[in-house]
Amino acid sequence: MNLIEHMESRLGRLVEGWSVDPDSNPMPFQLGRFQDGMLPGVVTYATIGLSKHGLASRTSGRGIHQELLLSVRTGSASGFFPALLHQLAMGLLERGEPILRGDVIGPRGAIIPGSSLEAFYAAIPVYYDPGFAAVDLESGNRAVMVWMIPIGKAEAAFVAEAGWAAFESRIAEQDPDLLDLKRSEIRLDK
Repeated sequence: MNLIEHMESRLGRLVEGWSVDPDSNPMPFQLGRFQDGMLPGVVTYATIGLSKHGLASRTSGRGIHQELLLSVRTGSASGFFPALLHQLAMGLLERGEPILRGDVIGPRGAIIPGSSLEAFYAAIPVYYDPGFAAVDLESGNRAVMVWMIPIGKAEAAFVAEAGWAAFESRIAEQDPDLLDLKRSEIRLDK
């Protein structure tokens, strides 16, 4: 199965794509918008081809190939998301380093107007079956799918202080709608 088939098998049809940045320069990967997948009422924006670039893990030095996913409720889908995902992916390429589970990018101000969420948290795409988390590429490499979850400023600070396992434990306990960009931050009391 190729990368796009793997993505479409859970995320739904690839209905739109971008291959140039906001300044009309060719990108080193593409971006796609997927809809009508396994999660009703969800649109997912994803990098396509970021995994062609092996990035050296800061913890193991091992080369990691990955694609980034940003999933939102259909009503929140907007033109902001391709640019946000482009910015996140370009940051990885510029550093030459993959984003690892539990990493936080931001806070950098509201992700979209009217949202209190200001950062992104890197997670395993647990809203899908475990087989979706990685795919063997035609190049012989294995790519991991990284779910970029929008989080709030206090949540980002909690991850920095208590670690990703404690944060994911709070998420599991409280079961917030991580696809809702207008959600309130989770309770972080100890």
